[in-house]
Amino acid sequence: MMKRMTHPCMAITFSLLTTIFAASCTTPQNFDGTQFAPQQPGYETQVTNQPAVGYYAPSDRNEFSSPANVAPNAPSIHAESYILVNARNGSVIAARNADMPHHVASTQKILTALIVAESGNLDAMVRIAPSDVAVEPSKLGVRPGEMYSRRQLLIGFLVKSSNDVAEALARDNAGSIEAFAQKMNAKARSLGATNSHFENPHGLTAPGQHSCARDMARIALACYENPIVRDAVRRKHFAFTFANGKTTNLENTNEILGRMPECDGMKTGYTGPAGRCLVSCAHNNSRDVILVQLGTHTKYIWNDGIALMRFGLGK
Repeated sequence: MMKRMTHPCMAITFSLLTTIFAASCTTPQNFDGTQFAPQQPGYETQVTNQPAVGYYAPSDRNEFSSPANVAPNAPSIHAESYILVNARNGSVIAARNADMPHHVASTQKILTALIVAESGNLDAMVRIAPSDVAVEPSKLGVRPGEMYSRRQLLIGFLVKSSNDVAEALARDNAGSIEAFAQKMNAKARSLGATNSHFENPHGLTAPGQHSCARDMARIALACYENPIVRDAVRRKHFAFTFANGKTTNLENTNEILGRMPECDGMKTGYTGPAGRCLVSCAHNNSRDVILVQLGTHTKYIWNDGIALMRFGLGK
C-alpha cells in the first residue's frame, strides 16, 4: 500500500490559506473604529458601492489643467465660477471662470479636515478652550473644558459645518489659528493649489483669504482619496454625544446626499461675500467626478449640482 507523502510546501500553503480565510471572516470596521453595521443610529452606511481605497493613480492625472472656460454641451448653471473634473484621470469636463479668485466660505473646511486626518492619532482627546467657542455664527455647542476625541470632532464638524469645532481642531493640531493657517497654505501648495491663501480653518471672511474653483478641486481630490475624510463627508447623519451624555443627531448640510444616490458628499459653504458654495463628488461604475461651485444661490445650487454631476458621469 502506497504511503501518502506531505511536502513541506503543501503544509505552508495550507497554513497561509487558513490565515487568509480567518482574516476574511473578521468583522469589518468603519473608519471611525466601529463595527460595520448598516443603519446604525447616526451612521448611514453607503460603502458597498464605493471604489476601493487606492483606486486613483496620481501619475495618471494631468492636474485638472485646462482653459478657464470649458463647456462642451454642459448644462448651464448659475455659479459665478465652477469646475467639473474627472477624478480618475484629471481631465476637465466643464468649467467657467475656474481660476477667478473667490471666497470659498466653509468649503475650505475640507482642507482643515485633510490636515487633521493626515496628522493621525485621531482617538486622542481635545479639550475645548474658551477661544474655540467665541467664533460665530455656526456652532455645534461644545463648551470650554469639555473633552472629545479628534475623530468625533472631525466627523461632527464636516457633517454640521461647525466653526467652534474647526477652531478647536486647528488649535489642537498646530497650537494656534495662525500656525494652522500656515499649515493650510503649505498643504495647498503641495497639492498644486497655488492660487489660494487661507487665514483660518473655517472659511469666515478674512482679509487676503481666497481660493478658486480649480484649486478647490485639487484639494477636494486629495480629500476624496483620504478614507477618513471621505467616510465623514458621505454621512447623511451623525450621532454626536456631548460630554454631559446628551446625544444629538446631526444632519448633513449637503442636500444632494439625500437626492442623488451617486453622490459621495463633500462640503457646503456660505458667507455674504462668497455666496453659496459647494464642493461635491459622485461616482458610478465607470467614472468619478468632482464639482466645485462658487458664488451661486440656494434655489439653484442643489439642482445645478445634480445636473452637472450626472452630465459628468455620463460622459
